[in-house]
Amino acid sequence: MSEQPDWRSRYPFDSHELLIEGLQYHYVDEGAGAPVLLVHGNPTWSFYWRELIQGLRNGHRVVAPDHIGCGLSAKPAPGEYPFTLARRIDDLRTLIESLDLRDITLVAHDWGGAIGLGAAVAMPDRFARLVLLNTAAFRSRRCPWRIRVCRTPLLGRLAVQGLNLFARAALRMALHRPERLEPEARAGLLAPYDSWRHRTAVYRFVCDIPLRPQHPSYATLAGIEAGLAGLSDRPVLLIWGMRDWCFTPHFLDRFCDFFPAARVVRIEDAGHYVVEEAADVILAHLREFLARPAPVTQ
Repeated sequence: MSEQPDWRSRYPFDSHELLIEGLQYHYVDEGAGAPVLLVHGNPTWSFYWRELIQGLRNGHRVVAPDHIGCGLSAKPAPGEYPFTLARRIDDLRTLIESLDLRDITLVAHDWGGAIGLGAAVAMPDRFARLVLLNTAAFRSRRCPWRIRVCRTPLLGRLAVQGLNLFARAALRMALHRPERLEPEARAGLLAPYDSWRHRTAVYRFVCDIPLRPQHPSYATLAGIEAGLAGLSDRPVLLIWGMRDWCFTPHFLDRFCDFFPAARVVRIEDAGHYVVEEAADVILAHLREFLARPAPVTQ
């Protein structure tokens, strides 16, 4: 039997844990200086940020949590945790307050946009800059059929939790050039999601997309959307993989409506997993962005 690729060599970070209502909330905390908070989406985890963590930790304190049910955090059953957007935001706020993070630069991808911006709307005095990559934090009825199928109670759950098709398919469909993803990266992205129970959060994230007002997370998302105007005085950097079939350029245009002064970086040959395809380019833009003075938050 061939050996599995050594993904751990690509994740050379000390683990930290915060206990939130009896559940272990794992995070990476590297370097020192003004904090950069990296918030991942679904079905990734803090491993997704590994190149940015290593590239920024010499001049910044880089914090990257794993949402409950994801990465190296606890993997509760549905009855042990609500798996809602509101709770995800509360978890992140608890981490921010526990570490007393201030003058934060938020870097968020996929679901991390709604979660991270939800925290920023709730505690704007702690956030100095916003960096958003292929994400959304506002209401939309746009949801690709490939995602809608995964939301179905029986077929979708079997595909996502039973066969791990959502995370496995993302290794191809979330990249414009999937052949360039190294075996160690593939192994690392899949590593935490190795059983039915360990894939609970992956399925519940898909189900938590609030497309209609009756959805339990719809009001939460509407509140975040309403609060974006209060963050419009922050420096904003929008970095977009333009070959993303899920968070298409339409979502980039919507963020430009909310943040008309934002700097925009369009990466034409990258898909949804834009950091996997363009880490060096993103790091260059991040370093330049972070070097600029930010307004003092009150």
